Amino acid sequence: MTEEKQQTLSSVVPFSLFSAKDIELFQAGTHAHLYEKFGAHAMEYEGVAGTYFSVWAPNAAYISVIGEFNEWDHYRHTLYPRWDKSGIWEGFVPNVKQGTLYKYFIRSNSGEELQKGDPYANYWEVRPNTASVTWHLDYKWKDKKWMEHRGKHNSLTSPYSVYEVHLGSWRRPDPSNHELFYTYKEIADKLVPYVKDMGFTHVELMPVMEHPFDGSWGYQGTGYYAPTSRYGSPQEFMAFVDAFHEAGIGVILDWVPSHFPYDAHGLFRFDGSHTYEYADMRKGFHPDWNSYIFNYGRNEVRSFLLSNAIFWLDKFHADGLRVDAVASMIHLSYSRPAGTWEPNEHGGPENLEAISFLKNMNETIYRLFPDVQTIAEESTSFYGVSRPTFMGGLGFGMKWMMGWMNDTLRYFKTDPLLRKWEQDRLTFSITYAFTENFMVPFSHDEVVHGKSPMLYKMPGDDWQKFANARLMYSYMFTHPGTKLLFMGDEFGQTSEWNFRSELDWFLLKHESHQGLQHFVKALNHLYTSYPALYVKQFEYYGFEWVIVSDYDNCVLAYKRKGFKPEDDLLVVLNMTPVPRENYLVAMAEEGTWTEILNSDDPQFFGSGVMNTSPVTTRQQFYNGKDYTLELRLPPLGAAIFKKS
Repeated sequence: MTEEKQQTLSSVVPFSLFSAKDIELFQAGTHAHLYEKFGAHAMEYEGVAGTYFSVWAPNAAYISVIGEFNEWDHYRHTLYPRWDKSGIWEGFVPNVKQGTLYKYFIRSNSGEELQKGDPYANYWEVRPNTASVTWHLDYKWKDKKWMEHRGKHNSLTSPYSVYEVHLGSWRRPDPSNHELFYTYKEIADKLVPYVKDMGFTHVELMPVMEHPFDGSWGYQGTGYYAPTSRYGSPQEFMAFVDAFHEAGIGVILDWVPSHFPYDAHGLFRFDGSHTYEYADMRKGFHPDWNSYIFNYGRNEVRSFLLSNAIFWLDKFHADGLRVDAVASMIHLSYSRPAGTWEPNEHGGPENLEAISFLKNMNETIYRLFPDVQTIAEESTSFYGVSRPTFMGGLGFGMKWMMGWMNDTLRYFKTDPLLRKWEQDRLTFSITYAFTENFMVPFSHDEVVHGKSPMLYKMPGDDWQKFANARLMYSYMFTHPGTKLLFMGDEFGQTSEWNFRSELDWFLLKHESHQGLQHFVKALNHLYTSYPALYVKQFEYYGFEWVIVSDYDNCVLAYKRKGFKPEDDLLVVLNMTPVPRENYLVAMAEEGTWTEILNSDDPQFFGSGVMNTSPVTTRQQFYNGKDYTLELRLPPLGAAIFKKS
């Protein structure tokens, strides 16, 4: 590059990466790859290296790029508005290199002056600093084998057991210093072998998208197109994903298209007007989270969100997106008293614009990435969340089974003496278990804000608490649906989750906690090894009640069924601390059953009430069936059998 050439270029050169088709798709709400156009892109123009900047700000009267390269001067590098009235400002700035801090200086039509981070930035300063960083996403992936075969791992007929993780607090270099984090590489070196050893098939990361406030856990984001710099660079996060894929473990990302915070450098009133959020605060403000709601009726915003979903699947090889707060997106009345929300054009409470967006998003994702999953956190009885759009559904792959979670925790919190009056609460889930593709979750939400850790929700003395926890997890892992368990629940964390510290790993010096951890590992092995637990996990024909009405003894029994009768498993749960000797189970057919897992096994800190030998039916008419099995039922325990 000659000095002459540099001098012939102005400080900002009129240049565009956008084609007419890009603008058409952007304005139609269907552009799925805006990250290739918007933001900061390193390039050469007329033989001069520099960076192309582009930003959408339709209400702006003036925009410039400010940064280290111009001493944050508001007037040295002015962007050009496009002629087509798309609201896009752009230009090529010579000699701006990778790793340069920058923001946009925006003067709105009203004269208001703002300094904003780049909505499409791939890298940000570590909080509390708020500048964007010019960066590229070049990376040589090593996960070809995983990517070629991940369709099988992510299939709805495969085992899908998820370990939910908050990267900053799983482990810390210094548990008492909340400003100090492990890097993506350091976390991967510890987390990958742990998840693999525990038998989980997937890890789900609470939002890693850049966010200003640690206490939001990532759910109040400002950098939608950047993994947080708290733990390192985008390439280091790519290597993190690579490490999981190399170990045969899928990576699901929590994704938040529902709301964003009002930080001055973020999306709120981006150009002095309600650019990304609804202008009507009855739709645009979220009272629960003190945040702002995306305007799903504005096509440019729809393209921003659609492209963002695709971005994480494309550039970071994510295996799925768990979409946060879907209920709040699709209901205008969500968390709003009567009179504080406006009905849709048909007089109903549904946000038709958000519903339309989610349908289009899922159709686009599954068209471009048929081997991933989208998972909805949706807590209402809205029809067809995980049904295809051509059937009138929203098109998600799975939906969290929030009703199951609430009923199960309420039941297990109940003293065993009183459980016989609560048993219908536990069996109710089967009446609707096959109306959606359900994931049964125990997430971070259940162990924060005074709800107590999972172990301390259980009644009784210490032994009974652990026995109840093993029993509840047995019920969870043998219930129809995929699984999700939050970090710490697997070994009996005794304090509520604290994002400022790390999990209570020191508890594993106790046999009781070791036993629970060992049992969750055994449950994962059971779930992934026996097809009856997953090949029909969303089908009515994969489940059959065997005992549903023994209220006095608080015993439940059911079969999980595969494609072949010899694959069937029999699950028997005793919800009281009273062991049941010679307990009769009515069976429709003869056969021999062998116990393959017992939550009361001493290796799991149990008392050892087990069925050590195979058990054969005998011909005896009982409870309307021709055969019986005589079993030993462990106290507060689960016994799981396979046909011999």
